[in-house]
Amino acid sequence: MFSSKPYSIRFSHQAKKDVEKLPPLLKKKLKDILIEVIAKDPYEGKSLLGDLAGSYSYRLTFKDRIVYQIDQKEHTIFIERARTHYGQ
Repeated sequence: MFSSKPYSIRFSHQAKKDVEKLPPLLKKKLKDILIEVIAKDPYEGKSLLGDLAGSYSYRLTFKDRIVYQIDQKEHTIFIERARTHYGQ
């Protein structure tokens, strides 16, 4: 579902803590992914199941994922985690 207007992005408290722990190159990669991919088309991520049903995941590194929810009505992405493998 591509939209011409980028989604706004908000971070949970935990996601902010995750970002603070990232090295500078991964912070830049995260920023690029959020701006160039997720804000433009949040459905590029993988839809999650189980405890994380309703959330989406996008790979940051081999080990780390960006976990987020999409609020279609508010046209906003809520970043839940930015550094772990599905909350581990």
